[in-house]
Amino acid sequence: MNREEIIQQLIKAQGYSLRAFAEKCGIPYTSLYTILNRTGIGKTSVDVVLTICHGLGITVDELEKMAESENTTPDPTYEDVEQLVARNGRNLSVEQKMRLIKLLSEIE
Repeated sequence: MNREEIIQQLIKAQGYSLRAFAEKCGIPYTSLYTILNRTGIGKTSVDVVLTICHGLGITVDELEKMAESENTTPDPTYEDVEQLVARNGRNLSVEQKMRLIKLLSEIE
């Protein structure tokens, strides 16, 4: 998987659309779209690459390691899970919330 596909996968995994992620990072949507679908991350300024990686909660080195390995998704941190639940909690059914609580209680 190339770096652009990894970035798109990570954006989606964090619950963002491309437009919402671009807004979060302060990057024009059209620029982010062009980087990920046309020109590639390698032809992007270092500042923009750093901004994208920071927005994803990863380093540039971690992005490179993901591109070189089979595992393209880093293990989520507690903050990642907390943010995902906070952003999507209202959309969960009572049953889904109870399963999530049970799952979290099993973690040591």
